[in-house]
Amino acid sequence: MAYKGLLKEIPVDGTTYKYFDLTALNDSRYDELPISIRYLLEAAIRHCDGFHVLESDVETILNWKQSQKAQSEIPFKPARVILQDFTGVPAVVDLAAMRDAVQKMGADPSRINPVCPVDLVIDHSIQVDHYGE
Repeated sequence: MAYKGLLKEIPVDGTTYKYFDLTALNDSRYDELPISIRYLLEAAIRHCDGFHVLESDVETILNWKQSQKAQSEIPFKPARVILQDFTGVPAVVDLAAMRDAVQKMGADPSRINPVCPVDLVIDHSIQVDHYGE
């Protein structure tokens, strides 16, 4: 892991958590990044394995001001996806269809799952037409 030196620990209520301390980069380019780009940088460093995410990907993000003028791709590996009902229901239907197809082929349908954790939020408003009668 190229950025192992950035991995720190913090104890909270008896539990120790690990995080990447991006300030330990000691890189002035980090200080100039907008917060949204810092999130992408942290994710790239966390997933930097030399295969899926390369050190050059991290450098592309650090060079954001120069990179934004050129067309650059950066890896995006979210830790969690939150779907509202409008986008989540089609995803659930697609998963169900894929599981059915896998089962028909004789394989284990429980192997069909999202790669990262997904939360589906269904939030419907209720309108009251009459009350207190």
